[in-house]
Amino acid sequence: MTVDHPDVILAQSARVPVNGEIVPPGDKSISHRALILATLAEGDSRITGLLSARDVDATAQACRQLGATIEQNGRECLVTGLGLDGLSGSDEPLDMGNSGTAMRLLAGVLAAQSFDSTLTGDESLQKRPMSRIAVPLREMGAKIVTMDNGCAPITIRGGRKLRGISYKSPVASAQVKSCVLLAGLYASGSTSVIEPSVSRDHTERMLRAFGANEISEASVSGGARLSAVDLEVPADISSAAFYMAAACLVPDSQLLISNTGLNPTRAGLVSALQKMGCDIRITGKRTYGEEPVGDIEVHWNESIHAIELGARDVPAIIDELPILMVVASMAKGVTRIRGAQELRFKESDRIAVMASGLAACGIRVQEHADGIDIEGQPGQKGKGVNSTPDNHSEPVIVDGAGDHRCAMSFCVLAQALGRPVQVHGSAHIDTSFPSFIEDFSSLGATLRRQSETVNV
Repeated sequence: MTVDHPDVILAQSARVPVNGEIVPPGDKSISHRALILATLAEGDSRITGLLSARDVDATAQACRQLGATIEQNGRECLVTGLGLDGLSGSDEPLDMGNSGTAMRLLAGVLAAQSFDSTLTGDESLQKRPMSRIAVPLREMGAKIVTMDNGCAPITIRGGRKLRGISYKSPVASAQVKSCVLLAGLYASGSTSVIEPSVSRDHTERMLRAFGANEISEASVSGGARLSAVDLEVPADISSAAFYMAAACLVPDSQLLISNTGLNPTRAGLVSALQKMGCDIRITGKRTYGEEPVGDIEVHWNESIHAIELGARDVPAIIDELPILMVVASMAKGVTRIRGAQELRFKESDRIAVMASGLAACGIRVQEHADGIDIEGQPGQKGKGVNSTPDNHSEPVIVDGAGDHRCAMSFCVLAQALGRPVQVHGSAHIDTSFPSFIEDFSSLGATLRRQSETVNV
């Protein structure tokens, strides 16, 4: 019999422009935070537009294990909060799956509880550095035990009194900052985080919405009582990024991406693409609670050029750098990215994975410890549209290495490459964008799960 292979996508050149209007899935970063803070609040919080994906499901399940009641009804999620002191211990480890955000944020909450907890995850998550949260939590008085390599599983001993600190983080990481601020809700005195550059601020905005004490930039005072709220989760700009890139690369495309979060700490891709000469316009600016939202119009522009990004640019575009690399591969000139060493500690080593995949597709790249140089091949751009793409040739084989953002980036590259690309290591796309194949196909993209014949 023939079945779809869950880990392999066959992506082919687009035959038609990417046209239409679409709303991306709910923002993953905001969804995690909404569930956690609603669990810590007193009363019933209504969350509309919560992302339905494996990463967020892991956070929801962990909150349930800690005693919260979470009910999903269509687009609305009702969370009955427990208050800061109402959590109860779980007999089983809290399995965070593939989600570093869930593990690091919940570690901050659990560091102050009266009970012991264990946080674990899949093979990929167990390779990601957790010492970066263990260090400040220990400074606050928590008892945190990691594996010898500083990775998960993490064991957190209960019954510790936390004290507020001013923590100077060596990395600009919203996950580290959020972990410390959430622990600070339980600490005596004030807790603040100083970063080398500004990271995304969803946690600070949401803490204000829930009524935390004296939120001023990255600081919080202990002893708060959080109150339930109604939240609207905007569409995820990290998911919208793949739509934007496809419309920038496939000739004659015109796309409207609606209701998308435009938090300035997350919108670095928009400004980067505009600097490359991509025709991107923001309309309908508004707010969902504390978060800025708008609609993104993308009009294909034949001539795009290389840019340079440095360490100051990276935090606002960190998750979108893989798809920016794809756009750079079709731009005139050499795009240089530096100060992005954090990419090596994501779900995969994203610098190495993207460099390898781009090279396999015939793009000249030079890998660096903290970034990459990409020599664009603008003559390749959009070969499949208004012509006959070479979709019947042997596909280029690339490996997404189990990293959802790298795998989706290679799928977008194929739309403009002029020949098919077989993307391995794509199963984890479901962690953030379960409808990726269906949604992109509805806009004219050409991709599908690879089929194989099996004997039963």
